[in-house]
Amino acid sequence: MGTSGDRVKCVIWDLDNTLWEGTLSEGGGAALRPGAREAVLELDRRGIVQSVASKNDRAAALRRLAGFGLEDYFLCPQISWNPKSAGVGEILSTLNIKPEAAALVDDSAFERDEVRRAFPRLHSYDGADLAGMLALPEFQVPFITQDAANRRAMYRADLARQSAEQAFTGDADDFLATLHMKLDISPVTEADLQRVEELTIRTHQLNSTGYTYSYDELLELSRDPRYIFRICGLTDDYGDSGKVGLLLLENGEDALRLKLLIVSCRVMSRGTGSALLCYATQMAARLGKPLLAEYLETEYNRIMYITYKLAGFEEVEEDGDRLLLRYAQEEPMPFADYLDVTC
Repeated sequence: MGTSGDRVKCVIWDLDNTLWEGTLSEGGGAALRPGAREAVLELDRRGIVQSVASKNDRAAALRRLAGFGLEDYFLCPQISWNPKSAGVGEILSTLNIKPEAAALVDDSAFERDEVRRAFPRLHSYDGADLAGMLALPEFQVPFITQDAANRRAMYRADLARQSAEQAFTGDADDFLATLHMKLDISPVTEADLQRVEELTIRTHQLNSTGYTYSYDELLELSRDPRYIFRICGLTDDYGDSGKVGLLLLENGEDALRLKLLIVSCRVMSRGTGSALLCYATQMAARLGKPLLAEYLETEYNRIMYITYKLAGFEEVEEDGDRLLLRYAQEEPMPFADYLDVTC
């Protein structure tokens, strides 16, 4: 068991002299740079999403990308004459990706420095050796899961949801009800373990302890009768979001202990974390035991502490950054009306 590292989740490409040869506005861009297509396809295969931040005429650049058959690989491209850091910031905000998990590929040292001043922890590369770049540890993934293979489509569906929510005039719960969400909470099986490991590695903000687990550790947990180990999948009218949450409960003699709660950042606003807490409180009620929850503060996961407090947990023990909380309400939490839950 370890703590999460900063693997790259999103690669942001420059275009002129980086993705393609030459400068588009000066008659260049007729050919991709050697290895560029292969790099784009390989990143997509690994489930690493991609975007573009380029100083260019937007319509002309998008036409050129379409001509190369690559336009669909890039989410929310930022193509304008504004500072590159502004475009990078818009991409990170729209995709909900922290700078430490993103990388800029740009041939210009000036542009890389301008972006680095705005986002000091963002990875940056000049792209001279794309094959060597992809061989670096931060670009490695332990498995190519089904969720990884579908990640670009999932992000596109997320962008469509965001657009619909911005146009919606009611409150948040009313909007969520329009999605017709179905949440399936089921025991973790051996077939799930690659995605389970991927979730623990990729999720930073919505990880209650920051712990990561190896495949062998996860396999042992899934087979140990002391543990209630659950994974959840989410679908709605916009598509399948994949496996998006984990819950690990230790069924002790005197208490049910919540050891790990993880929710994919892509679904942080759709009530998945609260639903898993509902499940935990209902399980504790069925067993007739108090529910305790472990929380270890990390650089990113303060939102998980707030989630526990809003759900009715109170602190009962503190040891440095480690907290033990207890569900203090008399009744278990009900599932939200806007969620159709199967468990």
